[in-house]
Amino acid sequence: MAILIDGKAVAKTIIEQVRERVSSLKVKPCLAIVMVGKNPASAIYVSGKEKACAEAGIECRRTSLNENISESKLLDVVNALNNDPAVHGILVQLPLPKQIDEDVIINSILPTKDVDGFSPVSMGLLSIGNPHFIPATALGCVKLIESTGVPIAGRHAVVVGRSNIVGKPVASLLLERNATVTVCHSRTKNLADYARMADILVVAVGKPGTITGSMVKKGAVVIDVGINRLPGGSIVGDVDFDSVSKVAGFITPVPGGVGPMTIACLMENTVRAIRGARRQSSCGLGKAP
Repeated sequence: MAILIDGKAVAKTIIEQVRERVSSLKVKPCLAIVMVGKNPASAIYVSGKEKACAEAGIECRRTSLNENISESKLLDVVNALNNDPAVHGILVQLPLPKQIDEDVIINSILPTKDVDGFSPVSMGLLSIGNPHFIPATALGCVKLIESTGVPIAGRHAVVVGRSNIVGKPVASLLLERNATVTVCHSRTKNLADYARMADILVVAVGKPGTITGSMVKKGAVVIDVGINRLPGGSIVGDVDFDSVSKVAGFITPVPGGVGPMTIACLMENTVRAIRGARRQSSCGLGKAP
């Protein structure tokens, strides 16, 4: 039976470490969260981030906007935060209403304040092995792997999913840690064959039951990023927990695995925004248009 990787416990440790770092800073970090509309799921996520900020000693400024706001008006809000020296990190909660191009909004956030790590600049720095802000979910996945004590270097890691938020950055981080990485996706043929080769398996596709026990190598580390709500209301991941937990060496639960780590790593990024602003500005990345 697999050992459960307790994301809540690891995240709690990270929050405590962030709080210690914050107490040593001369300036209190400030995270600005922009939420458009009243999406119930988004409201829950934002509340979780506000709670984590309070626990970490980070100031949190929440701006709630009408769901009918225009793209140009939202850009004005983001630009005001870009130019506010008291704000160190900016997070625009996704998804956004259909009248707004999410890429346009994400790209408008200063790289020095892009604590989500979603901007092209952040992605580019990560791809060349010189990251400043790493997407929090991806970083959380790697920290969970490291928490098991299983070495990453020299292991075969298979990442199922190629999103810019999780799949691609996880692959980059594992490569930086000297794993041999295979990325699978919706067009991959014979997914089971690749999955069975994985010493480390990260699954992030948003589809329940993507990975079953017969597809997992005995003793593998399995990180389930998926969060799916079934018709009955229960929450499951992308991995069939019951069958996979009988084969894997380590496995994350859903909920309680990757989710808490995403928020904890966002807190880390917010503190990093203070410490890294000078370096980024010297590269010409800290100026609002």
